Amino acid sequence: MSYKTALLSAATIAVAVPAFAQISEAEESRLGPVIVEGSRLGQTATEVGSSVSIISAQDLEKLDFDFALDAVATAPGVTINQNGAFGGSASVRIRGASSGQTLVLIDGVPVGDPSTTDGSFNFAYLDTANIERIEVLKGPQSTLWGSNAIGGVVSVVTRQPETGFGGSAFAEYGSFNTFRGGASIEGANEAGDFRFSASGITTDGLSKADKKNGNSEDDAYESATVSAKGGLNLPNSARLQATILYNQAESEYDRFSSGAQGSVADGDEVTENETLSGNVSLKLPLMDGRFENLFLIGYSDITRENFTNGAQSYFAEGDRTLYRYQGTFAINDANKVSFGAEREETTANGDAASIDGLFALYELKPGENLTLTAGVRQDDDNRFGSETTARVAAAWSVTDGVTIRSSWGQGFKAPSLFQTTYICTFCGLSEPNADLKPETSEAFDIGLEWRSADGRAAAGVTYFDQDTENLIDFSYTAGYDNIARVESKGVELFASYVLASWLSVSGNYTYIDAEDGDGNELTRLPEHSGNVSLAFDPDGPFSGAVLVRYNGDEANTNGTTLKGWTRVDLTGRYAINERVELYGRVENLFDKHYQQILGYGTPGLSGSVGIRLRY
Repeated sequence: MSYKTALLSAATIAVAVPAFAQISEAEESRLGPVIVEGSRLGQTATEVGSSVSIISAQDLEKLDFDFALDAVATAPGVTINQNGAFGGSASVRIRGASSGQTLVLIDGVPVGDPSTTDGSFNFAYLDTANIERIEVLKGPQSTLWGSNAIGGVVSVVTRQPETGFGGSAFAEYGSFNTFRGGASIEGANEAGDFRFSASGITTDGLSKADKKNGNSEDDAYESATVSAKGGLNLPNSARLQATILYNQAESEYDRFSSGAQGSVADGDEVTENETLSGNVSLKLPLMDGRFENLFLIGYSDITRENFTNGAQSYFAEGDRTLYRYQGTFAINDANKVSFGAEREETTANGDAASIDGLFALYELKPGENLTLTAGVRQDDDNRFGSETTARVAAAWSVTDGVTIRSSWGQGFKAPSLFQTTYICTFCGLSEPNADLKPETSEAFDIGLEWRSADGRAAAGVTYFDQDTENLIDFSYTAGYDNIARVESKGVELFASYVLASWLSVSGNYTYIDAEDGDGNELTRLPEHSGNVSLAFDPDGPFSGAVLVRYNGDEANTNGTTLKGWTRVDLTGRYAINERVELYGRVENLFDKHYQQILGYGTPGLSGSVGIRLRY
């Protein structure tokens, strides 16, 4: 039996069984403090020493984001790049690190594509309809999560089933002949819980190559996502749980053209993408809950196929199988240890690699307001040998209104399968570069957060400094080679204020100074960026928000400068009753022409309207 078949079979059983259990509407609500999944220690947001941004389901709904990419872009320290709207290849960078140095997890399972050049995850197809929370942990997290977490981690947590029995549905129509809709059904009781959901989008789109450059052909996009999550509550507080997320997408894109801006112009190209991820886990608490044990098997598979004028021009498939054990033992109220082992097996187009990891974490609370964390990890790559990383962090609530956070950590990233197997024939080579080394990093940050006594105002500042060694880049003499060093430092600011019971404002700003070893500015990375949002929710059925996004000037790969831009979006909601809501969105209110990547277009003034039902 294949890994994929085994995972799907076990997940189907775990998800389906609770669906037939009797639903108890009187079950106590499970709402409580937000536990940061990316911390691996069950820490709350106030206990995490790393700089972390949490984007909740309420945030996603308030600002009406269709795609996770747009939501992640609002976090300080995050830069996104997309090759055209609606399905264009999309990457996320944290504090200047490359997209391949951003580890992406969905329900704790890495989902980067092993068949891509750098093993990164394409955010273009990740819809928000089934997302409960997005956590962005910044700085090296390799001690926690192993390879690829040099710049940070984006942890996506899918929606949890709600108590009782119910569901929701939505439908919307907008510019570019765009239809989007979805529905879910869920339930939970003492026996277990389940949630099924489906969503989809279809649009005529706009030209991937900028229309301002004479490209008139619209590039269509369609995508469908199906997800399932369920769990069985076993005797002695044990729990069996499974999740599945499946997406199929088709996106038209434009061709390479050496004489055009950004080397892109109208063409008849199509890419088809199929993504499957999921896991089956067993939580087994012992010693009256003091010793928690987690056993998990995860799997992800991504298939990409390109067509030019109807004929296949490219095919790639990458998959990852993950085996994980983690034990967490609460020695007493002040001391907690966590340890575990992981094995990750990846394949891409017939090539394979594996990494075995061992880690240990220690949490100390010498006082009620101070949390100290330390950890060490060793990863053994079957191609490159062992690498050890360490990490320390602290979160100190100096007063009820002042918190200091600080962390230091190391990171590493093993070369991707593509980088270790690529033969650069036009470089005069007959075999891959056998001298590649893993990328490594070291970084620290320190931040101060303040909250007013009445809870109406908050502000914070974080300084970060990160050095990356042996950065892998392309060389015309050796193919992929360790030819670069990157130094990145900067400041992240945030502030919020409740102007009235019905009106609040919040914003953030990021300054990043990132250069390679020769002092050259990193490309496609703004030095200045930020967001401001104004949310209003007066007594009555109407509420809404205004979001202003700013992205400063960026260096292009051809040595020119891409001009910065500011975009204003509006969202509004009207509650007809507790179960029915109308909503709408206006994007790029002032019809600003801008590009995220040189030569690629973005939507002008556009919008959508929709209806949401809860049952």
